[in-house]
Amino acid sequence: MGMKIAVSIPEAVFRSAELLAKRLRKSRSRLYAEAVAEYLVRHDPEAVRAALDEFYRDAVPDPAMTALTIDALRKQPW
Repeated sequence: MGMKIAVSIPEAVFRSAELLAKRLRKSRSRLYAEAVAEYLVRHDPEAVRAALDEFYRDAVPDPAMTALTIDALRKQPW
């Protein structure tokens, strides 16, 4: 079961969301729930790291790029 809430958003965002919901044939509630869920995934550091790990899992490092990266990191004032 969903949770009823009240939020305030700019009128232009509301109108755009209404048009998108109609175009996608979704309820306003579903549109907002999907939008917030997507936002949470995008801003969850663990989810971002997991996606990057998956992307780079089979990558073969370029030795020249690795050397440049190490050199740049050594120059940083840690």
